[in-house]
Amino acid sequence: MKTTFLLAVSLCVAAFRPTFSEPQPKALPRIAIAGLGIESSTFSPATTSEEAFHARQGKQVYTAYPFMNADSGMRAKATWLPALVGKSLPGGAVTREAYESLVKQTLELLKKNGPYDGLWFDIHGAMSVVGLEDPEGDFIVRIREVVGKKTLISTSMDLHGNVSWRLAQNTDLITCYRMAPHEDAMQTKRRAVANLVSRLESGKGKPAYKAWIPIPVLLPGEKTSTRIEPAKTIYAAVAPASMQKGIIDAAMWVGYAWADEPRNHAVVMVTGDDKQAVTSTAEKLAASFWNARKGFAFVAPTANLKEALDKAVASDKHPFFISDSGDNPTAGGAGDVTWTITEILKRPEFQKENGKSLIYASIPGPELVEKAVAAGVGGKIDAVAGAKVDSRFAPPIRLVGTVTAIHHGDINAETEVVVKVGSVSVIVTKKRKPYHKEADFTRLGLEPRKSDIVVVKIGYLEPELYNMRADWILSLTPGGVDQNLERLDYKHIKRPMFPLDKDMKDPDLKAQLVPSSDSK
Repeated sequence: MKTTFLLAVSLCVAAFRPTFSEPQPKALPRIAIAGLGIESSTFSPATTSEEAFHARQGKQVYTAYPFMNADSGMRAKATWLPALVGKSLPGGAVTREAYESLVKQTLELLKKNGPYDGLWFDIHGAMSVVGLEDPEGDFIVRIREVVGKKTLISTSMDLHGNVSWRLAQNTDLITCYRMAPHEDAMQTKRRAVANLVSRLESGKGKPAYKAWIPIPVLLPGEKTSTRIEPAKTIYAAVAPASMQKGIIDAAMWVGYAWADEPRNHAVVMVTGDDKQAVTSTAEKLAASFWNARKGFAFVAPTANLKEALDKAVASDKHPFFISDSGDNPTAGGAGDVTWTITEILKRPEFQKENGKSLIYASIPGPELVEKAVAAGVGGKIDAVAGAKVDSRFAPPIRLVGTVTAIHHGDINAETEVVVKVGSVSVIVTKKRKPYHKEADFTRLGLEPRKSDIVVVKIGYLEPELYNMRADWILSLTPGGVDQNLERLDYKHIKRPMFPLDKDMKDPDLKAQLVPSSDSK
Protein backbone atom coordinates (compact mmCIF):
# COMPACT_ATOMS: atom_id res chain seq x y z
CA MET A 1 0.00 0.00 0.00
CA LYS A 2 2.84 2.32 0.95
CA THR A 3 4.65 1.54 -2.30
CA THR A 4 1.50 2.30 -4.31
CA PHE A 5 1.08 5.62 -2.50
CA LEU A 6 4.68 6.69 -3.13
CA LEU A 7 4.36 5.75 -6.79
CA ALA A 8 1.22 7.84 -7.09
CA VAL A 9 2.93 10.83 -5.45
CA SER A 10 5.91 10.50 -7.79
CA LEU A 11 3.65 10.46 -10.81
CA CYS A 12 1.82 13.57 -9.57
CA VAL A 13 5.06 15.43 -8.98
CA ALA A 14 6.30 14.41 -12.40
CA ALA A 15 3.07 15.61 -13.94
CA PHE A 16 3.43 19.08 -12.44
CA ARG A 17 7.21 19.40 -12.77
CA PRO A 18 8.05 22.39 -14.96
CA THR A 19 9.89 21.48 -18.16
CA PHE A 20 12.89 23.49 -19.30
CA SER A 21 14.08 23.26 -22.92
CA GLU A 22 16.61 25.09 -25.04
CA PRO A 23 15.10 28.09 -26.87
CA GLN A 24 14.50 27.22 -30.50
CA PRO A 25 16.68 29.21 -32.92
CA LYS A 26 14.75 31.74 -34.96
CA ALA A 27 14.24 30.55 -38.51
CA LEU A 28 16.38 32.39 -41.03
CA PRO A 29 14.49 34.61 -43.49
CA ARG A 30 13.98 33.18 -46.97
CA ILE A 31 15.30 35.68 -49.52
CA ALA A 32 15.17 35.43 -53.31
CA ILE A 33 17.52 37.17 -55.75
CA ALA A 34 16.48 38.34 -59.22
CA GLY A 35 17.21 41.09 -61.71
CA LEU A 36 18.12 42.16 -65.23
CA GLY A 37 20.57 44.96 -65.91
CA ILE A 38 21.25 46.92 -69.08
CA GLU A 39 21.46 50.53 -70.21
CA SER A 40 19.86 50.65 -73.66
CA SER A 41 19.54 53.53 -76.09
CA THR A 42 16.36 54.01 -78.09
CA PHE A 43 18.30 56.34 -80.40
CA SER A 44 20.49 53.49 -81.65
CA PRO A 45 19.35 51.08 -84.38
CA ALA A 46 20.96 48.21 -82.47
CA THR A 47 18.98 45.63 -80.53
CA THR A 48 20.04 43.38 -77.67
CA SER A 49 19.44 39.63 -77.64
CA GLU A 50 19.02 37.21 -74.75
CA GLU A 51 22.55 35.82 -74.94
CA ALA A 52 23.98 39.28 -74.21
CA PHE A 53 22.74 39.02 -70.61
CA HIS A 54 24.91 36.00 -69.73
CA ALA A 55 22.12 34.98 -67.34
CA ARG A 56 23.11 33.10 -64.18
CA GLN A 57 20.70 30.89 -62.29
CA GLY A 58 20.68 29.33 -58.85
CA LYS A 59 24.05 29.14 -57.11
CA GLN A 60 25.77 30.68 -60.15
CA VAL A 61 24.23 33.99 -59.12
CA TYR A 62 26.56 34.20 -56.11
CA THR A 63 29.58 34.52 -58.41
CA ALA A 64 28.39 37.98 -59.47
CA TYR A 65 28.67 39.34 -55.92
CA PRO A 66 31.89 38.98 -53.88
CA PHE A 67 30.06 39.85 -50.66
CA MET A 68 27.82 36.81 -51.17
CA ASN A 69 30.58 34.19 -51.28
CA ALA A 70 30.23 31.07 -49.16
CA ASP A 71 32.40 32.40 -46.34
CA SER A 72 30.73 35.79 -46.08
CA GLY A 73 28.76 36.88 -43.07
CA MET A 74 25.93 37.89 -45.38
CA ARG A 75 25.40 34.33 -46.63
CA ALA A 76 24.87 33.20 -43.03
CA LYS A 77 22.10 35.71 -42.37
CA ALA A 78 19.41 34.13 -44.55
CA THR A 79 18.33 31.15 -46.57
CA TRP A 80 19.16 32.52 -49.99
CA LEU A 81 17.19 31.37 -52.99
CA PRO A 82 18.72 32.90 -56.14
CA ALA A 83 16.47 32.82 -59.19
CA LEU A 84 18.04 34.54 -62.21
CA VAL A 85 20.33 37.53 -62.64
CA GLY A 86 21.38 38.78 -66.07
CA LYS A 87 23.75 41.65 -66.89
CA SER A 88 24.40 42.89 -70.41
CA LEU A 89 26.80 45.42 -71.83
CA PRO A 90 24.91 48.62 -72.61
CA GLY A 91 23.43 48.55 -76.09
CA GLY A 92 20.29 48.96 -78.12
CA ALA A 93 16.77 48.17 -77.00
CA VAL A 94 16.22 44.60 -75.84
CA THR A 95 14.11 42.53 -78.21
CA ARG A 96 10.67 41.69 -76.85
CA GLU A 97 11.41 37.99 -77.32
CA ALA A 98 14.59 38.21 -75.22
CA TYR A 99 12.85 40.15 -72.46
CA GLU A 100 9.87 37.81 -72.26
CA SER A 101 12.12 34.76 -72.22
CA LEU A 102 14.28 36.07 -69.37
CA VAL A 103 11.27 37.22 -67.35
CA LYS A 104 9.52 33.88 -67.86
CA GLN A 105 12.58 31.99 -66.64
CA THR A 106 12.84 34.26 -63.60
CA LEU A 107 9.18 33.83 -62.66
CA GLU A 108 9.32 30.04 -63.05
CA LEU A 109 12.32 29.86 -60.72
CA LEU A 110 10.60 32.12 -58.20
CA LYS A 111 7.49 29.92 -58.27
CA LYS A 112 9.64 26.86 -57.69
CA ASN A 113 11.30 28.04 -54.49
CA GLY A 114 8.68 30.21 -52.73
CA PRO A 115 7.41 31.40 -50.36
CA TYR A 116 9.74 34.29 -49.55
CA ASP A 117 10.20 36.76 -46.74
CA GLY A 118 12.27 39.03 -48.94
CA LEU A 119 13.59 39.53 -52.46
CA TRP A 120 16.64 41.44 -53.64
CA PHE A 121 15.85 43.05 -57.01
CA ASP A 122 19.17 43.95 -58.63
CA ILE A 123 18.61 46.04 -61.75
CA HIS A 124 20.26 48.84 -63.69
CA GLY A 125 17.08 50.82 -64.32
CA ALA A 126 17.61 51.97 -67.91
CA MET A 127 16.49 48.90 -69.84
CA SER A 128 14.50 49.68 -72.96
CA VAL A 129 12.45 46.92 -74.57
CA VAL A 130 10.98 47.02 -78.06
CA GLY A 131 7.26 47.79 -77.79
CA LEU A 132 7.21 48.05 -73.98
CA GLU A 133 7.27 51.14 -71.79
CA ASP A 134 8.95 51.03 -68.37
CA PRO A 135 10.33 47.45 -68.48
CA GLU A 136 11.61 47.47 -64.88
CA GLY A 137 8.18 48.59 -63.70
CA ASP A 138 6.58 45.80 -65.71
CA PHE A 139 9.09 43.26 -64.37
CA ILE A 140 8.55 44.06 -60.71
CA VAL A 141 4.75 43.96 -61.09
CA ARG A 142 5.04 40.48 -62.58
CA ILE A 143 7.36 39.44 -59.77
CA ARG A 144 4.80 40.69 -57.24
CA GLU A 145 2.17 38.47 -58.87
CA VAL A 146 4.36 35.48 -57.96
CA VAL A 147 5.84 36.42 -54.57
CA GLY A 148 2.86 38.35 -53.25
CA LYS A 149 2.52 41.79 -51.70
CA LYS A 150 3.81 40.84 -48.26
CA THR A 151 7.31 39.92 -49.47
CA LEU A 152 9.81 42.69 -48.70
CA ILE A 153 11.59 43.79 -51.89
CA SER A 154 14.85 45.75 -51.81
CA THR A 155 15.98 47.26 -55.11
CA SER A 156 19.53 48.29 -56.05
CA MET A 157 20.15 50.44 -59.11
CA ASP A 158 22.61 52.45 -61.16
CA LEU A 159 22.24 56.20 -60.65
CA HIS A 160 21.69 56.43 -64.42
CA GLY A 161 18.56 54.31 -64.05
CA ASN A 162 14.99 55.59 -64.01
CA VAL A 163 12.47 55.28 -61.19
CA SER A 164 8.88 55.30 -62.39
CA TRP A 165 5.98 55.64 -59.97
CA ARG A 166 5.13 51.99 -60.68
CA LEU A 167 8.62 50.82 -59.75
CA ALA A 168 8.58 53.01 -56.64
CA GLN A 169 5.25 51.62 -55.47
CA ASN A 170 6.07 47.95 -55.96
CA THR A 171 9.45 48.04 -54.25
CA ASP A 172 9.86 48.62 -50.51
CA LEU A 173 13.51 49.57 -50.02
CA ILE A 174 15.46 51.23 -52.82
CA THR A 175 18.93 52.65 -53.30
CA CYS A 176 21.38 53.54 -56.07
CA TYR A 177 25.04 54.29 -56.69
CA ARG A 178 26.47 57.52 -55.29
CA MET A 179 29.50 57.74 -57.55
CA ALA A 180 30.01 58.25 -61.28
CA PRO A 181 32.16 56.51 -62.44
CA HIS A 182 30.57 53.74 -60.39
CA GLU A 183 33.36 52.81 -58.03
CA ASP A 184 30.76 52.11 -55.33
CA ALA A 185 28.69 49.65 -57.38
CA MET A 186 29.30 46.59 -55.20
CA GLN A 187 29.07 48.67 -52.03
CA THR A 188 25.62 49.83 -53.14
CA LYS A 189 24.40 46.33 -53.87
CA ARG A 190 25.60 45.20 -50.47
CA ARG A 191 23.78 48.12 -48.84
CA ALA A 192 20.54 47.09 -50.52
CA VAL A 193 20.95 43.56 -49.19
CA ALA A 194 21.96 44.72 -45.71
CA ASN A 195 18.92 47.00 -45.49
CA LEU A 196 16.69 44.10 -46.48
CA VAL A 197 18.19 41.68 -43.96
CA SER A 198 18.08 44.30 -41.19
CA ARG A 199 14.36 45.03 -41.70
CA LEU A 200 13.57 41.32 -41.70
CA GLU A 201 15.69 40.54 -38.64
CA SER A 202 14.25 43.43 -36.64
CA GLY A 203 10.69 42.62 -37.66
CA LYS A 204 10.18 46.22 -38.81
CA GLY A 205 9.43 45.10 -42.36
CA LYS A 206 8.22 47.62 -44.91
CA PRO A 207 9.08 51.27 -44.35
CA ALA A 208 6.25 53.46 -43.17
CA TYR A 209 7.05 56.11 -45.78
CA LYS A 210 8.53 56.33 -49.27
CA ALA A 211 9.03 59.82 -50.67
CA TRP A 212 9.40 60.21 -54.45
CA ILE A 213 10.25 63.46 -56.23
CA PRO A 214 10.62 63.64 -60.01
CA ILE A 215 13.02 66.37 -61.15
CA PRO A 216 12.56 67.62 -64.75
CA VAL A 217 16.25 67.47 -65.63
CA LEU A 218 17.75 65.11 -68.20
CA LEU A 219 21.52 65.18 -68.59
CA PRO A 220 24.19 62.80 -69.86
CA GLY A 221 26.41 61.12 -67.30
CA GLU A 222 29.38 63.01 -68.71
CA LYS A 223 27.84 66.21 -67.31
CA THR A 224 26.95 64.76 -63.92
CA SER A 225 30.13 62.97 -62.89
CA THR A 226 30.73 63.04 -59.15
CA ARG A 227 34.41 63.74 -59.86
CA ILE A 228 33.56 67.40 -60.39
CA GLU A 229 31.16 70.06 -59.16
CA PRO A 230 28.28 70.42 -58.76
CA ALA A 231 27.55 66.67 -58.66
CA LYS A 232 30.48 66.12 -56.31
CA THR A 233 28.91 68.22 -53.55
CA ILE A 234 25.31 67.21 -54.28
CA TYR A 235 26.09 63.51 -54.02
CA ALA A 236 28.35 63.98 -51.01
CA ALA A 237 25.18 64.93 -49.10
CA VAL A 238 23.35 61.66 -49.87
CA ALA A 239 25.18 59.34 -47.47
CA PRO A 240 24.82 61.66 -44.43
CA ALA A 241 21.16 62.15 -45.30
CA SER A 242 20.62 58.39 -45.22
CA MET A 243 22.17 58.12 -41.74
CA GLN A 244 19.57 60.31 -40.04
CA LYS A 245 17.27 58.86 -37.42
CA GLY A 246 14.03 57.63 -38.93
CA ILE A 247 15.56 57.16 -42.41
CA ILE A 248 16.54 53.84 -43.96
CA ASP A 249 18.08 55.12 -47.18
CA ALA A 250 18.32 58.16 -49.43
CA ALA A 251 19.00 57.99 -53.15
CA MET A 252 19.31 60.33 -56.11
CA TRP A 253 19.08 59.26 -59.75
CA VAL A 254 20.40 61.32 -62.65
CA GLY A 255 18.29 59.23 -65.03
CA TYR A 256 19.17 57.95 -68.50
CA ALA A 257 19.32 60.53 -71.26
CA TRP A 258 19.40 58.29 -74.34
CA ALA A 259 15.99 56.70 -74.08
CA ASP A 260 12.72 58.37 -74.94
CA GLU A 261 10.15 57.44 -72.27
CA PRO A 262 8.12 59.47 -69.74
CA ARG A 263 10.19 57.98 -66.89
CA ASN A 264 13.47 59.39 -68.18
CA HIS A 265 14.44 62.20 -65.80
CA ALA A 266 16.16 62.71 -62.46
CA VAL A 267 14.49 61.41 -59.29
CA VAL A 268 15.04 61.54 -55.52
CA MET A 269 13.69 58.85 -53.22
CA VAL A 270 13.96 58.57 -49.45
CA THR A 271 12.58 55.70 -47.37
CA GLY A 272 12.07 55.48 -43.63
CA ASP A 273 9.70 55.45 -40.66
CA ASP A 274 9.70 59.15 -39.73
CA LYS A 275 7.40 61.06 -42.07
CA GLN A 276 8.90 64.49 -41.42
CA ALA A 277 12.48 63.28 -41.78
CA VAL A 278 11.70 61.34 -44.96
CA THR A 279 9.83 64.12 -46.76
CA SER A 280 12.03 67.03 -45.70
CA THR A 281 15.20 65.14 -46.63
CA ALA A 282 13.83 64.23 -50.06
CA GLU A 283 12.81 67.83 -50.71
CA LYS A 284 16.20 69.16 -49.63
CA LEU A 285 18.07 66.76 -51.93
CA ALA A 286 15.74 67.47 -54.86
CA ALA A 287 16.12 71.23 -54.42
CA SER A 288 19.91 70.93 -54.38
CA PHE A 289 19.83 69.05 -57.70
CA TRP A 290 17.42 71.49 -59.36
CA ASN A 291 19.20 74.59 -58.11
CA ALA A 292 22.50 73.33 -59.52
CA ARG A 293 21.09 72.41 -62.94
CA LYS A 294 22.81 75.24 -64.83
CA GLY A 295 26.15 74.41 -63.29
CA PHE A 296 26.43 70.88 -64.66
CA ALA A 297 29.22 70.75 -67.23
CA PHE A 298 31.20 68.16 -69.11
CA VAL A 299 33.73 66.27 -67.02
CA ALA A 300 36.48 67.11 -69.53
CA PRO A 301 37.19 69.76 -72.17
CA THR A 302 35.09 69.11 -75.28
CA ALA A 303 35.64 69.63 -79.00
CA ASN A 304 34.61 68.30 -82.36
CA LEU A 305 36.81 65.53 -83.71
CA LYS A 306 39.00 67.75 -85.93
CA GLU A 307 39.73 70.09 -83.03
CA ALA A 308 40.41 67.15 -80.71
CA LEU A 309 42.85 65.54 -83.15
CA ASP A 310 44.58 68.85 -83.85
CA LYS A 311 45.13 69.35 -80.13
CA ALA A 312 46.32 65.79 -79.59
CA VAL A 313 48.77 65.89 -82.49
CA ALA A 314 50.25 69.19 -81.28
CA SER A 315 50.49 68.10 -77.65
CA ASP A 316 53.69 66.97 -75.95
CA LYS A 317 51.65 65.16 -73.27
CA HIS A 318 51.48 61.42 -73.88
CA PRO A 319 49.28 59.47 -73.82
CA PHE A 320 46.70 61.97 -74.95
CA PHE A 321 43.26 60.39 -74.63
CA ILE A 322 40.33 61.25 -76.87
CA SER A 323 36.86 60.02 -75.93
CA ASP A 324 34.92 59.03 -79.06
CA SER A 325 31.72 59.64 -77.10
CA GLY A 326 28.84 59.43 -79.57
CA ASP A 327 29.04 55.67 -80.09
CA ASN A 328 30.12 54.76 -76.56
CA PRO A 329 29.21 51.07 -75.94
CA THR A 330 29.34 51.63 -72.17
CA ALA A 331 26.36 54.00 -72.47
CA GLY A 332 24.25 52.18 -75.04
CA GLY A 333 25.90 52.93 -78.38
CA ALA A 334 25.93 50.29 -81.11
CA GLY A 335 29.73 50.36 -80.94
CA ASP A 336 30.21 49.96 -84.69
CA VAL A 337 29.94 53.54 -85.98
CA THR A 338 32.95 54.06 -88.26
CA TRP A 339 32.81 57.84 -88.61
CA THR A 340 35.66 58.60 -86.20
CA ILE A 341 38.13 55.97 -87.43
CA THR A 342 37.35 57.00 -91.03
CA GLU A 343 38.28 60.61 -90.23
CA ILE A 344 41.43 59.54 -88.36
CA LEU A 345 42.76 57.50 -91.28
CA LYS A 346 42.29 60.48 -93.61
CA ARG A 347 44.77 62.52 -91.60
CA PRO A 348 48.31 62.72 -93.09
CA GLU A 349 49.88 62.56 -89.61
CA PHE A 350 48.87 58.89 -89.35
CA GLN A 351 49.40 57.62 -92.89
CA LYS A 352 53.08 56.71 -92.52
CA GLU A 353 54.31 53.96 -90.23
CA ASN A 354 56.61 56.37 -88.39
CA GLY A 355 53.88 58.98 -87.89
CA LYS A 356 52.23 59.88 -84.60
CA SER A 357 51.31 56.62 -82.86
CA LEU A 358 47.58 56.20 -82.24
CA ILE A 359 45.59 53.33 -80.75
CA TYR A 360 41.93 53.10 -81.71
CA ALA A 361 39.60 51.02 -79.51
CA SER A 362 37.60 49.65 -81.13
CA ILE A 363 35.40 48.56 -84.04
CA PRO A 364 33.55 45.24 -84.46
CA GLY A 365 34.17 43.35 -87.70
CA PRO A 366 33.64 39.58 -87.52
CA GLU A 367 34.53 39.00 -91.18
CA LEU A 368 37.74 40.97 -90.87
CA VAL A 369 38.62 39.11 -87.65
CA GLU A 370 38.17 35.78 -89.45
CA LYS A 371 40.49 36.88 -92.25
CA ALA A 372 43.04 38.23 -89.75
CA VAL A 373 43.09 34.93 -87.89
CA ALA A 374 43.65 33.12 -91.17
CA ALA A 375 46.46 35.51 -92.13
CA GLY A 376 48.10 35.21 -88.70
CA VAL A 377 50.28 37.69 -86.85
CA GLY A 378 52.52 39.45 -89.36
CA GLY A 379 50.14 38.71 -92.21
CA LYS A 380 48.71 41.34 -94.53
CA ILE A 381 45.01 42.08 -94.62
CA ASP A 382 42.57 44.04 -96.77
CA ALA A 383 39.03 43.87 -95.37
CA VAL A 384 36.16 45.99 -94.06
CA ALA A 385 34.75 46.38 -90.56
CA GLY A 386 32.02 48.26 -88.75
CA ALA A 387 28.77 49.97 -89.77
CA LYS A 388 26.89 46.69 -89.92
CA VAL A 389 24.40 47.92 -87.32
CA ASP A 390 24.71 51.71 -87.43
CA SER A 391 25.71 53.03 -90.85
CA ARG A 392 23.91 56.37 -90.53
CA PHE A 393 27.12 58.42 -90.31
CA ALA A 394 29.69 56.47 -92.34
CA PRO A 395 29.91 53.20 -94.29
CA PRO A 396 32.08 50.21 -93.32
CA ILE A 397 35.75 51.12 -93.02
CA ARG A 398 38.30 49.43 -95.27
CA LEU A 399 41.45 48.52 -93.38
CA VAL A 400 44.55 47.69 -95.40
CA GLY A 401 47.44 46.81 -93.12
CA THR A 402 49.33 44.26 -91.05
CA VAL A 403 47.96 41.98 -88.34
CA THR A 404 50.02 42.62 -85.21
CA ALA A 405 48.05 40.70 -82.57
CA ILE A 406 45.34 38.07 -82.16
CA HIS A 407 43.64 37.21 -78.87
CA HIS A 408 40.89 34.66 -78.24
CA GLY A 409 38.62 34.12 -75.26
CA ASP A 410 37.36 37.55 -74.19
CA ILE A 411 33.89 37.28 -72.62
CA ASN A 412 32.54 40.12 -74.75
CA ALA A 413 34.69 40.40 -77.87
CA GLU A 414 35.35 36.63 -78.17
CA THR A 415 38.22 37.32 -80.56
CA GLU A 416 40.25 40.53 -80.87
CA VAL A 417 42.81 41.45 -83.50
CA VAL A 418 45.02 44.48 -84.03
CA VAL A 419 45.51 45.82 -87.56
CA LYS A 420 48.32 48.34 -88.08
CA VAL A 421 47.41 50.90 -90.75
CA GLY A 422 50.13 53.52 -91.13
CA SER A 423 50.87 54.58 -87.54
CA VAL A 424 47.39 53.63 -86.29
CA SER A 425 46.76 50.40 -84.38
CA VAL A 426 43.09 49.57 -84.90
CA ILE A 427 41.53 47.05 -82.53
CA VAL A 428 38.89 44.99 -84.36
CA THR A 429 36.63 42.61 -82.47
CA LYS A 430 34.35 39.74 -83.37
CA LYS A 431 31.70 41.27 -81.09
CA ARG A 432 31.67 44.79 -79.68
CA LYS A 433 33.58 45.45 -76.53
CA PRO A 434 34.36 48.51 -74.38
CA TYR A 435 38.02 49.11 -73.53
CA HIS A 436 38.49 50.59 -70.08
CA LYS A 437 41.39 48.74 -68.45
CA GLU A 438 45.10 48.82 -69.22
CA ALA A 439 45.13 45.01 -69.50
CA ASP A 440 42.60 45.27 -72.36
CA PHE A 441 45.43 46.81 -74.39
CA THR A 442 48.58 45.16 -73.05
CA ARG A 443 47.34 41.64 -73.71
CA LEU A 444 47.17 42.69 -77.36
CA GLY A 445 50.80 43.79 -77.28
CA LEU A 446 49.81 47.45 -77.18
CA GLU A 447 51.38 49.94 -74.79
CA PRO A 448 48.89 52.76 -74.24
CA ARG A 449 51.21 54.58 -71.82
CA LYS A 450 53.81 54.92 -74.61
CA SER A 451 51.36 55.82 -77.38
CA ASP A 452 51.09 59.43 -78.50
CA ILE A 453 47.30 59.24 -78.75
CA VAL A 454 44.66 56.77 -77.54
CA VAL A 455 41.13 57.06 -78.93
CA VAL A 456 38.53 55.11 -76.99
CA LYS A 457 34.81 54.67 -77.58
CA ILE A 458 33.80 55.92 -74.16
CA GLY A 459 32.39 58.99 -72.41
CA TYR A 460 34.05 59.86 -69.12
CA LEU A 461 37.21 57.83 -68.67
CA GLU A 462 36.93 54.84 -66.38
CA PRO A 463 39.34 54.96 -63.40
CA GLU A 464 42.28 53.07 -64.97
CA LEU A 465 42.21 55.14 -68.15
CA TYR A 466 41.69 58.33 -66.17
CA ASN A 467 44.74 57.61 -64.06
CA MET A 468 46.76 56.74 -67.16
CA ARG A 469 46.03 59.88 -69.15
CA ALA A 470 48.54 62.70 -69.56
CA ASP A 471 45.81 64.81 -71.14
CA TRP A 472 42.24 64.19 -72.23
CA ILE A 473 39.51 65.66 -74.37
CA LEU A 474 35.95 64.50 -74.92
CA SER A 475 35.08 64.60 -78.60
CA LEU A 476 31.44 65.28 -79.44
CA THR A 477 31.07 62.66 -82.16
CA PRO A 478 27.81 61.34 -83.67
CA GLY A 479 26.09 58.13 -82.62
CA GLY A 480 23.28 56.57 -80.62
CA VAL A 481 24.45 58.23 -77.40
CA ASP A 482 25.15 61.68 -78.80
CA GLN A 483 26.23 64.02 -76.02
CA ASN A 484 24.40 66.87 -77.74
CA LEU A 485 20.89 65.98 -76.55
CA GLU A 486 19.35 68.73 -78.62
CA ARG A 487 20.23 66.73 -81.75
CA LEU A 488 18.08 63.81 -80.52
CA ASP A 489 14.47 63.45 -81.60
CA TYR A 490 12.64 63.12 -78.28
CA LYS A 491 8.91 62.47 -78.58
CA HIS A 492 7.81 60.79 -75.33
CA ILE A 493 9.71 62.37 -72.45
CA LYS A 494 7.71 64.74 -70.24
CA ARG A 495 8.12 68.38 -71.17
CA PRO A 496 9.17 70.91 -70.14
CA MET A 497 12.56 69.34 -69.42
CA PHE A 498 15.83 71.06 -68.67
CA PRO A 499 18.08 71.68 -70.62
CA LEU A 500 15.86 71.13 -73.65
CA ASP A 501 13.56 73.82 -72.27
CA LYS A 502 16.08 76.21 -70.80
CA ASP A 503 13.65 78.89 -69.62
CA MET A 504 11.10 76.59 -67.97
CA LYS A 505 9.52 77.61 -64.69
CA ASP A 506 10.60 76.12 -61.38
CA PRO A 507 8.80 72.80 -60.85
CA ASP A 508 6.91 71.67 -57.75
CA LEU A 509 9.48 69.66 -55.83
CA LYS A 510 7.25 68.73 -52.94
CA ALA A 511 7.66 65.13 -51.81
CA GLN A 512 5.03 62.69 -53.04
CA LEU A 513 4.35 59.80 -50.66
CA VAL A 514 4.25 56.51 -52.52
CA PRO A 515 1.65 53.96 -51.34
CA SER A 516 3.03 50.85 -49.69
CA SER A 517 3.57 47.86 -51.95
CA ASP A 518 0.94 45.90 -50.00
CA SER A 519 -1.79 48.51 -50.47
CA LYS A 520 -4.67 47.70 -52.78
